Amino acid sequence: MSQQFELYLTCPKSLEGLLLEEARGLGLEEAREQVAAVRGQASMETAYRLCLWSRLANRVLLVMARFPLSNAEELYQGVHAIDWHEHLLPSGSLAVEFSGRGAGIDNTHFGALKVKDAIVDKLRTAQGERPSVDKLNPDLRVHLRLERGEAIVSLDLSGHSLHQRGYRLQQGAAPLKENLAAAVLIRAGWPQLAAEGAALSDPMCGVGTLLIEAGLMAADIAPNLRRQQWGFTHWLGHVPALWQKLHEEAQARAQAGLAKPPLWIRGYEADPRLITPARNNIERAGLADWVKIYQGELATFEPRPDQGQHGLLVCNPPYGERLGDEASLLYLYQHLGERLRQSCLGWQAAIFTGAPELGKRMGLRSHKQYALFNGALPCKLLLMRIEPEQFVTSARPAENMPPLAGESNTAARLAEGGQMFANRLQKNLKTLGKWAKKAGVECYRLYDADMPEYALAIDLYRDWVHVQEYAAPRSIDPEKAQTRLLDALAAIPVALGIPSERVVIKRRERQAGTRQYERQAAQGQFMEVTEGGVRLLVNLTDYLDTGLFLDHRPMRLRIQQEAAGKRFLNLFCYTATATVHAAKGGARSTTSVDLSKTYLDWARRNLALNGFSERHRLEQGDVMHWLAEDRGEYELIFIDPPTFSNSKRMEGVFDVQRDHVQLLDLAMARLAAGGTLYFSNNFRKFQLDDSLQQRYAVEEISAQTLDADFARNPKIHRAWRLRTR
Repeated sequence: MSQQFELYLTCPKSLEGLLLEEARGLGLEEAREQVAAVRGQASMETAYRLCLWSRLANRVLLVMARFPLSNAEELYQGVHAIDWHEHLLPSGSLAVEFSGRGAGIDNTHFGALKVKDAIVDKLRTAQGERPSVDKLNPDLRVHLRLERGEAIVSLDLSGHSLHQRGYRLQQGAAPLKENLAAAVLIRAGWPQLAAEGAALSDPMCGVGTLLIEAGLMAADIAPNLRRQQWGFTHWLGHVPALWQKLHEEAQARAQAGLAKPPLWIRGYEADPRLITPARNNIERAGLADWVKIYQGELATFEPRPDQGQHGLLVCNPPYGERLGDEASLLYLYQHLGERLRQSCLGWQAAIFTGAPELGKRMGLRSHKQYALFNGALPCKLLLMRIEPEQFVTSARPAENMPPLAGESNTAARLAEGGQMFANRLQKNLKTLGKWAKKAGVECYRLYDADMPEYALAIDLYRDWVHVQEYAAPRSIDPEKAQTRLLDALAAIPVALGIPSERVVIKRRERQAGTRQYERQAAQGQFMEVTEGGVRLLVNLTDYLDTGLFLDHRPMRLRIQQEAAGKRFLNLFCYTATATVHAAKGGARSTTSVDLSKTYLDWARRNLALNGFSERHRLEQGDVMHWLAEDRGEYELIFIDPPTFSNSKRMEGVFDVQRDHVQLLDLAMARLAAGGTLYFSNNFRKFQLDDSLQQRYAVEEISAQTLDADFARNPKIHRAWRLRTR
């Protein structure tokens, strides 16, 4: 009977059950699960077979010794007692990996050092020769794990992690590890489907990992057949003849598998930059005749090779990491569901996602779900049958609800909450659309938390929708808030008849310091809009704000009407839209001050877009400091400060409630006789200091500075007119 060894197979968390089944099939005996691992007994032949054929394991560790441990000295002595001459030459190299804590060893580096010293001291020759340390490609990689007062010393037979098959030298931004991709395919039943001659397609294939793993399974190719370097290659206990026999058997199976007619395995990727890397990976895996990749958008995805063949659609859609990704991802999942329902009838689908709540928006019921981890990120694998009885139908009663704008027979299916939200949007659009058309307004607020449970502000910028999600209070269940957000996002394009790719979402939170000016994205997409006869640039994607405060529209038009022949000063000018209106109204000169170079550059573009350059000065600086040094005189001043600002470029922190008296006194000192100063801010709790009434003629004009689109939210800002007495 061949010698039996204890083996310890590691794997990603959540794959233990699958690995247990696989390892038993490859010959592991007395196998049992542990956290992120499987243990069992095996011959050296089985150990080699696991290295070669395991699609799920990270490492195959051969246990060399176990001993009780209570302190660092016992660690040294226990490792030193092993006969290392049977495993490594004194001239060889080693690496030590140490895990676990206890027995007074709380530092893994210290533990690894103790293990290394014990091995080196054991092998040191009389001439002083001793093994060297090579962390990258050692002759022997040793693992020591502390587990409930016991030290377990193991030899790593695999070397580099087994998920590193060697074919993926080029990868995308967020690739799946190869063994996790294999687990997704096994859970989806691909090995059985492949045996039946089924097809497979991935509409968002990236660099092709899922496709390649599927091809390796279908062609019966050992996942690590092409690996050249192993953890046992220079181990003195290695049995080359036994390994050679198993390797030749695997090569023969691969040759026989590749000689069969290839299955229909196809991938599609929208990003042209990934096509060549994906094809190179496929070539390195030896699957050029089996796996094909094409460039294509999801909207044009047609997976079926013919009407009669069944198959599996598998994909790993993006999860979204930035605030504001919700809209694009929701519509991506909706479109994916639509393509499945239209083009994959009779197929099965496996959607691996880190955003399972988005998976529910595909309009398909999953008959099975598996919890998996992608690194530390909890994910779900959703398995679906693409059959009409699995389609999620609309919850909207047809008899008492009018058709939604842009709705068709295949329109997005809305949940009850989404339907209510869509109805409100349509109601608002009917009323405000008429007003906007009559007033010649292109950009306006359509919805502003009208329904408290849907805490959004929705603005129309011509045929684009800008959505701001107000941060939910801590008392609101985050999952419920997320569900409502997704309901609303699903409703917006349906209710407004606007393509989903023209919906942009951002999350509204208190912004301080440089965060006020930080980019949210870097798309650089500026759009020109008109207002009161001036042209202005807005950017819906890159910054928290768009470059145009819609609630100040009446104030800007008032400034345009009053600016003729006057010197105009715009403090905290932002993108200087009020300045452009003043110039349009015939201002003799304008001066605009802001701390942000980004916004002043934007202001310069707004002025140039309207043909204004001369007599229009842009100043970068702290407004309070600038006012204290300025000696100019102005007949018209506009001040719309932030609630707080603590940029590195300014001294101290600006607080509008605390500092507004000083700000207004400094500004009024620059106001010419008979001039007007307009002061506005959007701090809900703001109170104008009573002492200002004693020094200046002060009139609150808030109600006069709100248009119909902000009538539902009269607290959006408050405004005053100040004049000298």
